Formats: sequence, structure tokens, C-alpha cells
Amino acid sequence: MGSASSAAQPKVIHLDVDGKIQKVIFSRLSGPSDVHEALSIAAGNLRGEVVSLVDHVGKPVVINPEMPANSVSFPYKVIAVTDQHTGHEKLLQNILVEVAQHLSRALGIDAFRSELSAKLDTLERRVDVGSQKAVEVRRCGEDIRKLREAVGQAEKSGHTCGCVSPGSNTKLLTARRDVPTYPKYTLSRETIDALKKPTFDVWQWAPNEMLSCIEYMYHDLGLVQEFHINAITLKRWLLCIQENYRDNPFHNLRHCFCVTQMMHGMIHLCNLKHKLSMLDIVVLITSAVCHDLDHPGYNNAYQINACTKLAIRYNNISPLENHHCAVAFQILSDPECNIFGNTDPELFNQIQEGITELILATDMDRHEEIMQEFTQCVDNFEYQNKDHLRSSEREKSEGLPVSSFMDRDRVTKPNVQVRFIKSVLLPMFETVSKLFSRLDEVMVQPLRESRDRYEELLRPAVAKSEGPQELSSRLSSASHSLQAEDVD
Repeated sequence: MGSASSAAQPKVIHLDVDGKIQKVIFSRLSGPSDVHEALSIAAGNLRGEVVSLVDHVGKPVVINPEMPANSVSFPYKVIAVTDQHTGHEKLLQNILVEVAQHLSRALGIDAFRSELSAKLDTLERRVDVGSQKAVEVRRCGEDIRKLREAVGQAEKSGHTCGCVSPGSNTKLLTARRDVPTYPKYTLSRETIDALKKPTFDVWQWAPNEMLSCIEYMYHDLGLVQEFHINAITLKRWLLCIQENYRDNPFHNLRHCFCVTQMMHGMIHLCNLKHKLSMLDIVVLITSAVCHDLDHPGYNNAYQINACTKLAIRYNNISPLENHHCAVAFQILSDPECNIFGNTDPELFNQIQEGITELILATDMDRHEEIMQEFTQCVDNFEYQNKDHLRSSEREKSEGLPVSSFMDRDRVTKPNVQVRFIKSVLLPMFETVSKLFSRLDEVMVQPLRESRDRYEELLRPAVAKSEGPQELSSRLSSASHSLQAEDVD
């Protein structure tokens, strides 16, 4: 999630020159005089002539490398300065600013002040009496007092507290204080209604639209209000979630959205808000969002057989699922991304335990065990109480055992779908439908239809090489073997 120094990134400024938009690009390492000269030339003036800028509300804009970037929608208005004396004063001012910047870099104080200022501002924003409890307010106030004392002592002594000096290869990480934005997708009533159904089409949405839909789910389910989730923190968290899903063929951001939307639909379809606590609801939806974070694209069987770092770290026990949990709570450990930052520590521990339990339960090696336990209690249930094929190819190349149902040379889409529907989906939803009868029509019947359709697709492929008797015998044998074969 780290990035190269922002100082190396160019800055873009848009100017309104007599009604025409001009774009100026310059390095953040440029001096004030260089920036002023570039803007003057873009405005159509001769080299050395002076201009001044105002923003869209008429406020003067100081011309220097740190001036805020703008957009085409809000360009800076160019105002020519004809007074030579004023031009000399501005030139002298720019030179003094540049000298001050060089001195600040040489002393290493600027980075230190920026870092502490960011921390102070973050803590001050948290001291909101209307939304924070008294204990949290006192703790934040004490942190602010200590940081202010540290700033005062540092300014008196000139000590830099080990901040990164110019030329150092160490990255200075500071909290992101700007309001994170992604192109907002306004949800229509049709989309809102569709989000509540298992038949929602997840394939037509761009990444920013998927993030907007997940953001809406947290508001729709009442989680933002119940757990005092800051709206900006929720956006930061979702952007961080997006960054930590790799570009895999299957275990990617769209898969995350697909599972989260299905969970959201099940909550509405089964009326779970009236059957479960809000703690259960937030655990369910957050687990769905985080359940495959940073998935490397190779399954547990490969991790264990290849003795990867993940397998060694977690002693061959659900290495991927343990890793997903670790990444999820590593993200939440950042105050800027912790959507549960306003909850009591005891409540957060319960949320963490619930999320961990659910994500670890997604290890398919545990599916049969979990289904057996659920089947035993379902009659007396009390509410209150594509990466796989990549794995096989890598296993082959490294001489590792290959799971037969992951072998690209033997697997087709119909036989994989038949196997998964028969051995995993149908038994699971048929059992759950005993609790929620609506699932029989919405989930179980469509699954049976899909099973029948894929079995029909299997027949022509088998019939090419076998006669009617052999075909009948093989399909019967395959049907029985599918029930006994594990799915990873």
C-alpha cells in the first residue's frame, strides 16, 4: 500500500486565460520562480512578465510549488500585473520563499512539523463531544496535550526526532488527511431494490460503482448509525479494501462484491435484522467484504505442498483464511481506516472474534464438518443462542500433487459446476431452507435447474466416445462419486 514519494509526482494547474483553459504541468521540486515563469508563459505573457491568480470565488492564489492543484471545472483566473514595482516585490517574495524551503529541507524540520501537524489535526477531529464518549474525549485530549508539548520542545531545541532527511531511502508515512473520493454512483430506486435480491447482476458494475453499492449497504442496514461509523472513514476503508484485492481471475474485488451483495440480499430475504442482533449483522456483512483479502491466486493445497511462507506461518492450518483475517485487521489497525474506531473495546473484541470465525469457516476443508454440525441443530435452531486452475498449473510445473477437480486437462465448466452444485450448494441451501422457507423458491429451485442444465451439457461430450450403455453406466457412477469427493 506504500507509494513513491509524492514529491516526485507532477502537479497540474488549470488556468482561465480570456475564456480559454490552459493546462500547466510542473514538478513539485520546482522553485517558485520556475513555477511563476511557467504560468506566465501559459498565460501568453513574455518571459519574466508577472501575473497573479485568483480562484473561482475571487480569492488570491499564492504562486509557488505548494499551490493547490485544481480541475478544469474550477480553473484559476489569470490577472496581469502591469506595475513593475509590484512585480519586483513578488519576485523577491518568491526568492525568499525558495530560500526558506531550502533551509527547511537542510534542517530536516519541515517533514517533522508536517507529520506532527497531521497527527494533531487527526486527534483534534476525533475530539467531538457530540459523538465521542467521555473516556475517549479525555484520552484524545491527553494525546493532543502531549503532542503539543513535544512540538514546543522540538521547536526550542531544533531537534528533528529522527524524521527522514533529504536523500534518505526510508519512506516517511503520514496519515491521509484529505477526503478520499471515488466517482460517486447515485443509486436509483431500481438498483436499490435489486441489491436486496439474490438475482442481482454483479457483472455490469465498475469498481467505483461496486464501492458505492457496498457503502450504501452499510447505511441501509443501519450499521453506520448503530456503530457510529464515520462516513469519511467508511470511504477510506473501502478504498483500502479495493487496494488489497489482487487482480486475480476469480478472487478479486468483483468476487468480494458478489459475496457481499449476496449476503446483503440474504439478510433482507430472510428478514435477519429481526432475527439476529446488529452485532451479528455487522459481522456477517464485514466478513463478506474481507473474506478473500490479498488472495494470492493459489489455493491452500498448493500453499501447503509448496511449503510457502503462508503455510509455514500458519502451520498448514487454513493458511489463506488466516492471512485474509490478518490483512483485514491490519487495515482496521490504521485509525484512518478503522470503521469500528468509535466502538467500545469490548464490543470491538466481539466483532473481531465473529469476523475471524466466519472467515476461517470459508476454508472448504471445513465445509463437511460445519454442515454436519448445522444439520444436527437446524430442527431446534435458536437465533439467540477461477484461481483453482492456476493452482493446478503451478503444481504441475513444480512437481507437486494435483487435485483432480482442479486439473485443466481434465476439468470442464459443466462437470465442475455439477460437482460444486451437488456436493456443496444444494445440500447447504436445502438445509438452510428449513429455517427460511423462502429460500426454497429463490435459491434451491434455481440451483436444481442449473444442475439439470449442466448435466445436459455433459451428455454430448461423453456420448462422443461411449455407447448408450456405457454412457448410462458412467453418468450413474459419476453421480455417486461426486457426493464423496471433497472440494477445496
